[in-house]
Amino acid sequence: MNVSITKIKIGNLSVDYAVRLVAEALGMDYDDSKVKSLAETIHRKTEGNPFFMLMFLRSLYDEKLLKYNFGVMKWIWDEDAVNSKIVTENVATVLVNKMNRLQEETQRMLMVASCLGAAFRLSAVMEVMKNIPQVEMRGSMRASARSVSGTAALLSSDLANYSTNRDCSDSSYATSIEEFEGEGLCEVENEECHFMHDQIQSAAFELISPEQRDSFRGRIGRILLQSLPPEELEASLFEVVGLLNCASSNATDEERVELARMNLKAGIKASENAAFDTAKVYFKEGRDALGSRGWEGDYRAMLDLCSHGANACFLTGDFDSMNELIDEVLSKDIDAKEKYRVSDIKVKSLYNVGKFDESTNAALGFNRQLDLPTPKKKPASTFTIIREFIRVKRLLKNKTAEDIANLPELDDERYEMGQRMNEHLATCVYHVEPTMLPLIVFQSVTTTLKHGLSSSSPSGIAGLGMMLCGPFGKPHEGLEMARAAELILEKPGMRGSAVYTVFLTQSFCYHWISPIQDTIEPLLECYQIGLEVGDNGRACWCAATRNWHLFYVGRALDSIHKELEASIRVMTLLKQDDCRLKTIALLTTVKKLRGIDVEDGDEIMESLLATAASTGDVTLSAHVNSMKLEEFVFDQEWKEAIDLVRKAGNVRLFLSCQFASVRYTFLEALTYVKAAQSASGWEKRQMKKYAHKTIQLLRGWARKGNVNVVHYLYILDAELAVLNGKNNKAKKSFSAAITTSTRNGFLQDRALAHELTSAYFKAQGDDYWGNYHIECSKRCYQEWGCNKKVEQRM
Repeated sequence: MNVSITKIKIGNLSVDYAVRLVAEALGMDYDDSKVKSLAETIHRKTEGNPFFMLMFLRSLYDEKLLKYNFGVMKWIWDEDAVNSKIVTENVATVLVNKMNRLQEETQRMLMVASCLGAAFRLSAVMEVMKNIPQVEMRGSMRASARSVSGTAALLSSDLANYSTNRDCSDSSYATSIEEFEGEGLCEVENEECHFMHDQIQSAAFELISPEQRDSFRGRIGRILLQSLPPEELEASLFEVVGLLNCASSNATDEERVELARMNLKAGIKASENAAFDTAKVYFKEGRDALGSRGWEGDYRAMLDLCSHGANACFLTGDFDSMNELIDEVLSKDIDAKEKYRVSDIKVKSLYNVGKFDESTNAALGFNRQLDLPTPKKKPASTFTIIREFIRVKRLLKNKTAEDIANLPELDDERYEMGQRMNEHLATCVYHVEPTMLPLIVFQSVTTTLKHGLSSSSPSGIAGLGMMLCGPFGKPHEGLEMARAAELILEKPGMRGSAVYTVFLTQSFCYHWISPIQDTIEPLLECYQIGLEVGDNGRACWCAATRNWHLFYVGRALDSIHKELEASIRVMTLLKQDDCRLKTIALLTTVKKLRGIDVEDGDEIMESLLATAASTGDVTLSAHVNSMKLEEFVFDQEWKEAIDLVRKAGNVRLFLSCQFASVRYTFLEALTYVKAAQSASGWEKRQMKKYAHKTIQLLRGWARKGNVNVVHYLYILDAELAVLNGKNNKAKKSFSAAITTSTRNGFLQDRALAHELTSAYFKAQGDDYWGNYHIECSKRCYQEWGCNKKVEQRM
């Protein structure tokens, strides 16, 4: 939602303005020494709060310490008496005393209103008043309030107000409403009312006897539960349940069951509004209401309270409570399907704390309990992957995106749960055994094609699109699957799947044909939607991928630096360690390129690699190594670059389908070419062979429409021409590399192309063009914000 909120903080008044306020209120000159003395005394007591200053003035008038003298036509007061009162009384005392002087009927209304919250409806207050006998109401009042109001009533000969009947006239209510509005305690607008200050609500609550407060609130809650129309009860659900919870200790067994169900309803409503901290409280109150024998008393309510409670704890980062609730449900001898919700939370929570292996085991284990087809946790052979792919292709039978989107809905609960677990598995195995990923995706798509659409179908179809775009080299077919996934999202009930699906299509599909710049805005929108709906994990995936894409398109490093630090703060707050660690790797590289904390940066990168090794997180190590290679290439440290490429292994496999894999392929190919240029004999032939093999991947992607690799190929063609002594070819390719990277907006690659071109001309003895291109390179690096390169003597 594009809503701009402006906050205006109104502070307390200074002494000078306090004097002006008092003088204005009394119609006197603010230079009057008595006015100054009075204002300064009140200011000390109220700290300059305008509302309380006026409240103190009104209390002086009520107690006849402040009087208007018609003889001299001005306000007069006894300074000693006023000072004595102000010194001995605080704001709360003034408010309580003020309320004690109100009519008893008004006090009773304020008592009820204070229990309903800072804002309340008059109809709710009057409904309660009609259902509690006045004698019972008086019994709930503080003794001091009863005595003061009782005396006032006697003095006014208004004893008739002490009727023990339940019925009170509308005129008496109207009189009370006029009184508390006239006294400035509440603001009334039609049915809606609110206390003018939270301390007024507190003072009204003080009218209730401390011993009676919980039972009084519980009584109000039960009256509202029984009397409010359904739509009003729904609107006031939180307030009513909160009141009922106050008296839970005195509830009967039947009332406890009802209370548990009401807390469940309130917790679910709070969760739907992303108020998970509040929801967690309601779910706990519901479990407490059922007590230790809750499973025997109301099994279904207890299961729902534990399951929803575990989810609320997960989303608020209360993992200890979450694990207790998960273990409680899993320990019960119940059907596997009834353990689904806590199993789902367990898989997600393990993933979020980086326990990818345990998360994978939990998801696979649950699918086996459902007796669903489940792959073994081991590397998948190429033969197995191709065999399963052929099976999926047969099921597709040339279906269009529209055909897939119009499949019937899945109506088998068991398969729907299995699909959800496959959704989790696709993210888990990506970290521990990437070769399993195609099998999980194919299983998800097979279930959709055979049994129908579920909320997990869009991500499964998008996953197939990812496979087709990447490993299978069919980007146009892959984009058709991405389109099918987005068409499914348009169906009712699919909004919860939008974040993950769009993340998959924008991170793994569209960049194979469309400019990578086009993914940045959708990923930001998806991040915002994810936070709104409580899908924090996938929201952070979107943020992380967007940050990497900003880097790859050559966004200014200082701008990226700020965004990365902000992202890390959010990821830390949401306890999304997986995204946070990868983002730290990118931030560290950005800082090093800017010339900030270079030595510390080296230590951080090695620490990240150690963490990846200890946790078995192959994708983290791949991201760290890709960033290290970025730095080596920009620093022209070709020996270190080739050592990393040899040591890191198949990084491309662990970055599969991401643009990071495309970028790494370019850097790897360039590293091989530069290594071949400085080598001889057998090693030169090997480096040249590896370079050609890697470049062929880029050429294949370009032939199939990848616009993001065109300038990469020109750079590589130029360096290959240098290697082979083809000077004209080298010049043309370097020029094309500079032109293409400029036109397509890849600022950092334009800087690199100029730098490599400069080195070529320098090696040819052409200092004029060598110096020209080095100056162009410096300007590009400076515009990018790569201070480290600018400061180097290139």
